[in-house]
Amino acid sequence: MPFKSAARPEGEEGLQYHLRVRRGDVARYVLLPGDPARTDLIASLWEDAKLVAHHREFRTWTGVYRGVKLSVTSTGIGGPSTAIAVEELLRVGADTFIRVGTMGGLRRDLEPGTLVIASGAVRLEGTSKQYVMPEYPALASYEVLLALIEAAESLGVRYEMGIVASTDSFYLGQGRPGYRGYMTPRASRVLPELQAAGVLGFEMEAATLFTIASIYGARAGCVCTVIANRETDEFRGEEGVREASLVASEAVRVLGEWDGVKVGAGKRWFYPGLVARSTSR
Repeated sequence: MPFKSAARPEGEEGLQYHLRVRRGDVARYVLLPGDPARTDLIASLWEDAKLVAHHREFRTWTGVYRGVKLSVTSTGIGGPSTAIAVEELLRVGADTFIRVGTMGGLRRDLEPGTLVIASGAVRLEGTSKQYVMPEYPALASYEVLLALIEAAESLGVRYEMGIVASTDSFYLGQGRPGYRGYMTPRASRVLPELQAAGVLGFEMEAATLFTIASIYGARAGCVCTVIANRETDEFRGEEGVREASLVASEAVRVLGEWDGVKVGAGKRWFYPGLVARSTSR
């Protein structure tokens, strides 16, 4: 397949090199799980869904949830592949992203199955540093954050909201011993330092997503299900993934409604009073 150039690896009609999607294949709202298999679960929750492409770790469906068109693309594990997915999705028209993931909780009361809605992320990964200075904050977009809270409340799920930490390493980067017990002083300090700062848990993609979205003027959020607790040493695998997927899908429906209200009111930014104004007409 011929591509435009080494600097712009796009095929005919804007076909993206890694994702194998082009403009029109994906919606403006895209959910981003890490695991390609999780895209199938998410798509099964919608009224309608079609598999658009699957290349490498990137598997994409597009469909409809409660009247709103949306897509889901898997990112694989970590910041580098997440950055690729977001870069190429932006090029084909997406502008709003919600990570749907799993995480390890750092607080004793964060039992497996609890959802965490990330308001920001500690940038312990390296990909975002390729984009901007390390002092630049990794923050969720406030509209997506509010929509995720609205969705979690309406669905009645257990959730917390706060800061997460994104790492490149699942083992030493998250304070786990490496092969043959290998450990460094820095790795041994990471848990207590983050716990003292009130960080809710570890995951591996949110900081990259938040940073890139902010730089490009896109919107991003993140909802993760706690599958492990580092204080109690409990690990339950995939518990809560379906609930996180429903919350993310419902948040897209909420955003679709709010975006429509903004257009009707001629406003660029959403605020709660806009809903009251639209319903009083």
